[in-house]
Amino acid sequence: MIGWMRHAPRGAVVLALAVAAGMLCVGAVAHVTDLLRHGLHPYPAEPAWLNLYWTCLAALDPLVGALLIAGRRPGVALACAVMTTDLAANWYAVYSIQHSDVAAQPGLQRLIAFALLVLATAPYLYRRLPR
Repeated sequence: MIGWMRHAPRGAVVLALAVAAGMLCVGAVAHVTDLLRHGLHPYPAEPAWLNLYWTCLAALDPLVGALLIAGRRPGVALACAVMTTDLAANWYAVYSIQHSDVAAQPGLQRLIAFALLVLATAPYLYRRLPR
C-alpha cells in the first residue's frame, strides 16, 4: 500500500465511500428513469444483452451504494465489478454499435473518470474497512 494511504484520516475513507455511493445512486436514477420512460427495453438500438445489463444496474447500483455507505467490504469489491463491467459495456456500445469514440461521448468520459476513481481507491478503502 502506498505510504500516505496508510496514514490517511478516517474522514478520507468516509468521503471516498460517500462520493462513490452518491455517484452509483446517480447512475441508478438514470437507469430507473430510462425504465420508467421506455420500459424493459429502454435502449432499442442496443442488443438485448446490453439492455438487460443496464436494466439490472437499476437495482445493482443502489445496492452497491448502500453497501458502501454501510462501510462494508463487499461493497468495495462489487463497486469495482460494476464499474469494470459498466465501462466495458459502454465502451462496446460506443465503439462497436455507435461507431463513435471517447472524444465524442462526454458520458463515456465521465464514466471512465468515475471508474478510475473507484478502481484507484478500492485497495485503500478495502484495507481500511473492518472485516
